[in-house]
Amino acid sequence: MAGLATGVSPAESEVEFSLAESRGASGPDLSLLHDINGLAKAAPPWFDRVMGFVGEYGIMLGLVVVALWCWWSVRRRASAEESVAGVAGLVWAPLAAGVALLINIPIRGFVERPRPFVDHKSLEVLVTGKTDYSFVSDHSTMAMAIAVGVFLAHRKFGFAALGLALAEGFLRVYMGVHYPTDVIGGFALGTAVTLLLAPLAQALLTPLVSAVAASGRTAWLVRSKRSASGAGAGLTEPLGIPEPRSDGTGEKDLAA
Repeated sequence: MAGLATGVSPAESEVEFSLAESRGASGPDLSLLHDINGLAKAAPPWFDRVMGFVGEYGIMLGLVVVALWCWWSVRRRASAEESVAGVAGLVWAPLAAGVALLINIPIRGFVERPRPFVDHKSLEVLVTGKTDYSFVSDHSTMAMAIAVGVFLAHRKFGFAALGLALAEGFLRVYMGVHYPTDVIGGFALGTAVTLLLAPLAQALLTPLVSAVAASGRTAWLVRSKRSASGAGAGLTEPLGIPEPRSDGTGEKDLAA
């Protein structure tokens, strides 16, 4: 874990703020950056190493776990239609993240906002090797796109995923690699892409998922065997209508 510097003079601080304002970062954006990143300066080195790993890799892995757990749960839904729609929504979640990242490429190239540690040498930077532009945050974009996709498929798991996405955005600022507005922009981009393209994605993915569910070898990917057998059993259960009885002559007594 390596911070860049532990203290700066008032003159250096004025230069940092002037330079940042000229590049589009000022006011609450800078204040929040220094306040949140200041927590990293006050934390023990081992804690910052853990937070650096969690912010770079851990939360994204956590979102994958939540999405897989959600898939396992969605497969056990009561009706085949619900399970197909849910699995299609979960397939859209990572695809939405990929689409959002592609859209972010021209955005970053157009804005050309340097990373905050380029202009603010006093920041505590928990990861190294970040040489690309800062706006918008790729990690925040991916995390929110996946979280919204999971939320569309299953509310309970969606809330858990949204919590992880918000934590990801906080940690990107804590780590000193993004401004707060980079994170907000990423959240907005990920949410917009997932929601706006969801109807088209569902229309395209639902037939594919339905075909997978109809195949004997791959049906388990969409519908658990227990749910499928339970649904089938439900179709053959008696409906409470008594069977007509025979009167011994071979004829049915319909009044019985």
